[in-house]
This record gives sequence, structure tokens and C-alpha cells, in this order.
Amino acid sequence: MNQRTYRVRQFAKLAGVTVRTLHHYDHLGLLKPRAHTESGYRLYGDLDLVRLQQIITLKFIGVPLQQIRELIDGQAVDLAGLLRMQRMMLEEQQRNIEQAIQAIRQAENLALAGTEPDSETITKIIEVINMATNNEWVNSYYTQEQLQTLAERATPETIAEGQNAWSQLIADIEQAAANGVDPASKEAQQLIQRQEELIGGFTGGDPGIRENLNKLWSDKGNWPTTFKSPYSQAAEAFLEQARGHGKQG
Repeated sequence: MNQRTYRVRQFAKLAGVTVRTLHHYDHLGLLKPRAHTESGYRLYGDLDLVRLQQIITLKFIGVPLQQIRELIDGQAVDLAGLLRMQRMMLEEQQRNIEQAIQAIRQAENLALAGTEPDSETITKIIEVINMATNNEWVNSYYTQEQLQTLAERATPETIAEGQNAWSQLIADIEQAAANGVDPASKEAQQLIQRQEELIGGFTGGDPGIRENLNKLWSDKGNWPTTFKSPYSQAAEAFLEQARGHGKQG
């Protein structure tokens, strides 16, 4: 297929970006021109427009430029897969933003009624906004292929089911820890089994995804301050002891 070519200003205008942005992407190795004229002017083609779309979309959802380069280099043959991953990530971000808007609207309505929002309302706003910004560092633990695999399985239905199942499990674990349940007991081991089933549902049985998930959870020293463990310290200690007894058995 014959490709149209554009000089840098033509290409910038077509794509709705600045020439400075294209120069910056060229400097970073993100989007290099296909060729140069005899006078040294950069020349871009239609395929460069596709790559620019990928860069802009991934940048919009918070992926750092260096990581974007790693994600899209060598992936041109799987354009449909990469677009699918981007769509899934955008849809997840959209859900998080909608939750943030709802929480802020509730606080706004209270303020309009002359009532100062309570700490629970403010905490909810912080929580949902943090959810919308946490993807970037979490995604850095996985390869592009793994992210694509996860995105393909992450339908709205599976996400909702997973969130509900995890919420219930975490509550049950917290209650068991608070009630002093014996970590070696059948009840404790059933909680561990439920946790393993949910992890298996997330990883799809992929050992590479499981390994990187373990790296994420063992790397607490590098977690952003906005991200907190879903478990209390007592629950984490309970889980560690229960796993230990499970291995012994």
C-alpha cells in the first residue's frame, strides 16, 4: 500500500499536535520520521499517524513516555491487540473517574445545603481519585503482553464480580483475624483457598503474571504513598501464618 508522506508541519497539523512535540518524540526515539528530504526536513507517513495515536492514548492514561516506547516497539503487527488493550485501560479509567465525580458531587451537594462534608465523604473522594491514578505504577510490573492478556479478560462483568469477591474475602479475613481464629484451622485454610482461587482468576494460570504479581506485593518499599494494603497489619500476620500452616500440611 502506498503511503502518503508529510513534512513535519503538515503532519503536526494533521495530527493536532505541535511541531515541538514531534521533535521531542523524535529525540526520545518514540516517533522518528520515516525519512528526510534532501534539505533535511523530516518526513512522516500514514503509519506514523497510527504510532502517534498509540503514544497519545497511552500518555493520556498516565503511562510514562519511556514505558510507552517499550510497550509499542515491535508491536505494530498486533495493532488490534494493542488498540484493545488501550480501550480496556481507558474504560477502566472512565469507571474510576465516574466514581470520583459521584463522590465529589455528593460533597458539593452537602456544601450547597450549608453542611460541611464529613471526613468519610472527603476520604471517599481521595480514595476514588487515587484509584484513577494508581494504574501507572501497577502496570510497570507487567510486560506489554501480560497487560494485553489481562485487559482482554477484564470485561466490566468480570471486574465487578472480582471486586465484590475480593471485598467479601478481605472482610472475612479481617473478621477471622479480629476473632483470633487459629491460622492452622480449617476456617483459616478455606480463606487461603478462596484467596488462591481469586488470584488464579486474575492471573489466568499464567506463571509469568503470577510471578510479577508476587513482585508487586513484595515490593512495598516502592509503593506510592497513595496506595495502601487492603489488609490491616493483624490480617496480614494472620494470612502469613495461615499460609505457613498450609505449606506444612
